[in-house]
Amino acid sequence: MKMETQCLHAGYHPKNSEPRVMPIVQSTTYVYDSTEEVASVFDEPTKSLIYSRFGNPTVMAVEDKIAELEGGVGAMCTTSGQAATLLSILNICEVGDSFISTQEIYGGTVNLFSFTLKKMGIECIFVDKNASDEEISKAFRPNTKAVFGETIANPALSVLDIERFARLAHAHNVPLIVDNTFATPVLCRPIEYGADIVIHSTSKYMDGHAVQIGGVIVDSGKFNWATGNFPGLTEPDESYHGIRYTETYGDKAYIIKARMQLMRDFGVYPAAHSAFLLNLGLETLAVRMKQYCENALTVAKYLESCDQVESVKYPGLESDEGHALAQKYLKGSSGVISFVIKGGKEAAMRFMNSLKLASNEVHVADIRTCVLHPASETHRQLTDEQLVACGITPGMIRLSVGLENIEDILADVEQALQKA
Repeated sequence: MKMETQCLHAGYHPKNSEPRVMPIVQSTTYVYDSTEEVASVFDEPTKSLIYSRFGNPTVMAVEDKIAELEGGVGAMCTTSGQAATLLSILNICEVGDSFISTQEIYGGTVNLFSFTLKKMGIECIFVDKNASDEEISKAFRPNTKAVFGETIANPALSVLDIERFARLAHAHNVPLIVDNTFATPVLCRPIEYGADIVIHSTSKYMDGHAVQIGGVIVDSGKFNWATGNFPGLTEPDESYHGIRYTETYGDKAYIIKARMQLMRDFGVYPAAHSAFLLNLGLETLAVRMKQYCENALTVAKYLESCDQVESVKYPGLESDEGHALAQKYLKGSSGVISFVIKGGKEAAMRFMNSLKLASNEVHVADIRTCVLHPASETHRQLTDEQLVACGITPGMIRLSVGLENIEDILADVEQALQKA
């Protein structure tokens, strides 16, 4: 059976008869006409589909959509945001290499960078994003291969000065990798400000309904890998008959190497049905992000006026230290708020346990309002020093404002504050 015939049977149609809903190609493998044809694809995997461990028509359609949303030349979906973060680093870092990251990032990413990658012989050098250019430049070493940061930090809610960090990275001939999970391409397109690689936990706003875990890596296609610093991209890949990625694939070298090498070997590729569900979320993303931002700003202003609240972090507030950067880079500050309640951890626990509409859960960026205590939950593995570096205090609460009626959300927060 020829490939095009098989795709038709799987639900794909000619362009003059496209389905209204994205079809699910629920298949692990693909049929070829001859052994020679199979061999040629293994010699040059971009010719056709090989195996759904690292390529599936439904997933690839979603990858193309996300790449276009972010303004990149290509994308690769993964089974989780953590997998996307890991592969984005492993694609250019090897044993003995280092990379730089801002301190205010997701706790799971801190663990990945501080412990797991360290065991693999890759060092992460953390820097204060508010340090001077000179101080940050001192962190670069001859073996430094990348700079990493989050557009809107989770849960510190600080905003990354993307242009500044892109300039610093490029001055040392390394790429800037930006986690754009909280902003999404609706609120910010980091590539337009100099980022080279963009990653997401698609489990958050892109999915929006808490139904499937996923991640994605987007390649801008703009970074010059042929500087001598990235032999994995410029030297022959013996696992693919000596292919040189920069020579063969040009501006798509990074993302194709990630798929041909890392996805082939790690196999952290999402199922077709997961991509189908993700696509449903993408179709309403722009509408949802607008409402998240409106609801969250209303709640943030309310919290700022409450005597029970010590401080509020939300870039959309004019009083927030990141407001100027938010005005520059963001078309809205997402639906996530971090605030510190008076009374510390115990008061935070009472507040969270008193909520009726909002759910206490280890998730964020859902259509439903949810709440989390970072210090005792998602970031509990971090030391006190790491918590401070991430912008986390004992009384900090991360509130992810959903799409419920804003009056209902405010009423729930108000009654919980009274009990805290």
